[in-house]
Amino acid sequence: MTTETTAVKSVAKTSPIPLQFSWGVTLAIVGTFLFALKSIFIKLSFAAGADATLLLAIRMGMAFPFYVIVFAVLLRRRWALVAGSDAPAFPMPIVIRSLLLGFLGYYLASYLDLSGLEYVSAQLERLTLFTYPAMVAALAWMFLGEQVNARILIAIGLSYAGVYLMYGQEKSFTPDANTGWGVFLVFLAALSYSLYVLFAKPVMQKIGSREFTSLAMIGSTFFVAIHFLMTHSIDDFFEVQPIVYVYGLVLAFVCTVIPSFMINEAILKIGATRTTVIGSVGPVLTMLLAVMILGEPSSWKHFAGMAIAIVGVSLVAKK
Repeated sequence: MTTETTAVKSVAKTSPIPLQFSWGVTLAIVGTFLFALKSIFIKLSFAAGADATLLLAIRMGMAFPFYVIVFAVLLRRRWALVAGSDAPAFPMPIVIRSLLLGFLGYYLASYLDLSGLEYVSAQLERLTLFTYPAMVAALAWMFLGEQVNARILIAIGLSYAGVYLMYGQEKSFTPDANTGWGVFLVFLAALSYSLYVLFAKPVMQKIGSREFTSLAMIGSTFFVAIHFLMTHSIDDFFEVQPIVYVYGLVLAFVCTVIPSFMINEAILKIGATRTTVIGSVGPVLTMLLAVMILGEPSSWKHFAGMAIAIVGVSLVAKK
């Protein structure tokens, strides 16, 4: 066998690995970009006359059939696996926990986030939400007894120092706006989502991530519907400007469903660490889009605060 033939075979054997890696990087980049669009389309929806509750109802109402279909398919597969046994496809206590966790992760967190965006810029909202891994680390120490070392403490400090720096700059841009209240609402949204992340993992390990996510989204839609009916007339859902439905559709699928699958696939192909590093540019993308599309003011302090917070979150994500 010649050296040339050996080299050709060697390339043939190793070429799928670089291809898989590059595909994973591409998925992570595109998924991060689509996630970054969320705050932009929420702001555009507000400008078109929607409020937080109405927009959340439209967004969840459009995504609801998708998750019902996904869960129905998964349930049918599970029934096939347990056919002939007395074991239920999904234990009822696990189903109830999944539905209730949907309250924290996809109803309460989303509502607080949208409400906060009515008071702060897309840039500040995205950065405040981005610090949730630091919050998860603190909650794991409080509730699960996990150790918090000096690196984690530094990471938490940097994360919120970055938010504070951007908050101070935005406060100077819009002194009459209720910026503090907006940041507090988004902070509560990050807290709600952090609790969801903390307590969802054991449930996902029992029934699977896709099954859990579908149940959580179905449960959250139920809570959204109750909230909407308590605060709005049913006619409000149909009397909004048509463009809001377009924005709601984009938020439901382009900014939520599609990138979530992309990011999960990227994690499988290139690992969680690389995916997290790529995802760190998400707030920067949101900042650039907010400046270009929404015309939001920005300054070097915005970028400095963003950089400091990204370093902090990266320290939390690093093993």
